[in-house]
Amino acid sequence: MCANIMVAEDDAKQAELVRRYLEHEGHSVTVVVDGRAALEGVRHAEPDLLVLDVMMPRADGLDVVRILRAEGREVPVLMLTARSTEDDLLLGLDLGADDYMTKPFSPRELVARVRTLLRRHRRSAVPASAAVPAPASPPAPVPASASVPPAPLPAVPAVEAGAAAEDEVLSVGTLRIDPGRHEVSVEGTPVACTPGEFRILVAMATEPDRVFTRKRLLEELHGFDKYISGRTVDVHVMHLRKKIERTPRRPARLLTVFGVGYKLTDPAKNGRHAPSSSHSS
Repeated sequence: MCANIMVAEDDAKQAELVRRYLEHEGHSVTVVVDGRAALEGVRHAEPDLLVLDVMMPRADGLDVVRILRAEGREVPVLMLTARSTEDDLLLGLDLGADDYMTKPFSPRELVARVRTLLRRHRRSAVPASAAVPAPASPPAPVPASASVPPAPLPAVPAVEAGAAAEDEVLSVGTLRIDPGRHEVSVEGTPVACTPGEFRILVAMATEPDRVFTRKRLLEELHGFDKYISGRTVDVHVMHLRKKIERTPRRPARLLTVFGVGYKLTDPAKNGRHAPSSSHSS
């Protein structure tokens, strides 16, 4: 899985280390040394992934990811920082970063996380039609005089496990999530979600009314919980409620199951008032 990766890092030694490891993995790597160069690079080169340091001149990494998401650019972002407080981690994720590593870090772990981000992003970018094989052309007509046994039917290609789920539009009441298009709507009105919020919705909409623990949702977000906590999930849920609930303080769709976690439900099916979305961005 080779990709075009941009590394935005003003520490020359750190940038060279990351570049060497990523190129050894087979990726093409471009290095920039400040936030404005990172913005321009993403706008013009459209890399497959951005490795982004937080502390940089001209524009820091948080400003870069904020601007990119405001422009609607969905490039996966792996943020690097020497900051390790929970507030910094939550802010980066809330702005739309897909993953977060604190310095010092293992270059091999960085390569593994890059691989995971690329795999997730490419799966979500596959159009729905790609998973459905094109119908075979009808066989040529056989003359009536010919004595030819009927040709066997063509074998149906096997569908990779999980492909249908990736392309299926999920609905929970009037909430609709399209994983293939990375789109969310409530009662037909589009709702803008960060990548982390989107992953939570997809996981929960796949199994409506199932109670998801914070640990389970953290695994859905990143597949690890070394640098983040259950509070990360709480922040995502809080912001999702502002987007899909009429009254976020009295949610009817995204419910808290005290002492356990959260579940996504259809308000109408459960006898609740089905609120309209506030459609916050």
